[in-house]
Amino acid sequence: MSRSPAPVNPVSMAAVAARAGVSVATVSRVLNHQEGVTGKTQAKVNRAVEELGYRVNQLANSLRTARSWLLLIMVPDLGNPFYIEIVRGIDRVARQHGYFVLLCDTGADPGRERSAFELLRTHRADGAICLDPDSIQQGLSQEINALPWIACCEFDPAMPVPYVGIDNQGAAAEAIRYLLSRGHSRIALIGADPAYLYARQREAGVRQALAEAGLALADEWNIRVTSLSFLAGAEAAQQLLDCPQRPTAIFAVADALAIGLMHRLQEAGLRIPDDVAIMGFDDIPMAAQLNPPLTTMAQPMEELGAEAAQLLLQRLNTPDTPLVGRLLPHRLVSRASA
Repeated sequence: MSRSPAPVNPVSMAAVAARAGVSVATVSRVLNHQEGVTGKTQAKVNRAVEELGYRVNQLANSLRTARSWLLLIMVPDLGNPFYIEIVRGIDRVARQHGYFVLLCDTGADPGRERSAFELLRTHRADGAICLDPDSIQQGLSQEINALPWIACCEFDPAMPVPYVGIDNQGAAAEAIRYLLSRGHSRIALIGADPAYLYARQREAGVRQALAEAGLALADEWNIRVTSLSFLAGAEAAQQLLDCPQRPTAIFAVADALAIGLMHRLQEAGLRIPDDVAIMGFDDIPMAAQLNPPLTTMAQPMEELGAEAAQLLLQRLNTPDTPLVGRLLPHRLVSRASA
C-alpha cells in the first residue's frame, strides 16, 4: 500500500510561536520584517525558526502577495572563496524568510549586471544584492537606483542605496602597522584592480601606515593583479623574486593571493616567515590550514552576507523607511606566517 507524501512543512507557525514564547502574530511580523517588534523578540523568533527548521510556504505566499520569492546575488567571481562565505550568509537569512536565491556570476561585466537587474525591473525577482565593483554600480546608477537592491562590500556612499561593508582602509593600515611592529620596513603590496573599491581603499591604507612610519611604497613592490586567484598570487611572487632587492614582508589584499604567493616562494626555497613574512586579508577557512598558518586581516564574511540580506528584506517590506549603510568590524588574526 502506498504511503501519503510527507507534508512539505511539518512545522507550523504556531510551533515557532510556542518555542519563542510569543504570539503567532508576532512570528508573522518578524518573518515579514514588519515594524513593532523589539530586537530581542526578533532574535528569539529567528532562533526558534532555525531550531525547528521552519520554512515559509512559498506557494501560499506567492498567491497572497504576488511576489516571486526570489532574490538575486550578483557575484563578480564565484571562484573566489571569499564570495562563497558571503553567499552562505545571504542564503541562510533568505531561507529563514521563505526566499530562494539565484546566483548571477557577472564576471564584473556591466552587460551581465544590467541583464541581472532586468529581472528586477520585470518583477521576475523581488530584490538583489550586488557585490560587483562600485565603478560598475556607478555606471549603471541612473538605470538601477530606483530598483530594490543592496550593495555588499562594494558601495558608493553617495548613491541612494543601502550598503554593508568594512573599513578597508583602516583594516589595511592596521595590517601594515602590525608588520612594522614586527620589525619590517621593506614591505610589498599585492593589490588588485583599482576598479574595485576595496582595492583602492586597501592600497590607501598601506600608503597611510607606511607614511606614518616615514616610509613609502616602492613602485617595484606595488604589484596589481587582475584576479584574486592562487595563480595570480604565484605570478606576483615571481615578480618579487625577480626584484634586485626583495621585501622582507608582503601584504596581499586577499588570502587567495597570499596562498599562491606562499607556495611559489616556498618552491623557490624561501622560508616563511624567516626569509619573508606573508600576510593576507579575509581569513577564508583554508588560511588556518597552511604550513605555516596564514596571518591575515579577518572580515566577517558570513555576517556581511546575512546583514545584506536583512537590509534587503527590510527594504522590500518597508520601502519608505530610510536605510543607511553599515560597516562591520574587522579583526587581526596573528598566525605563524608573519
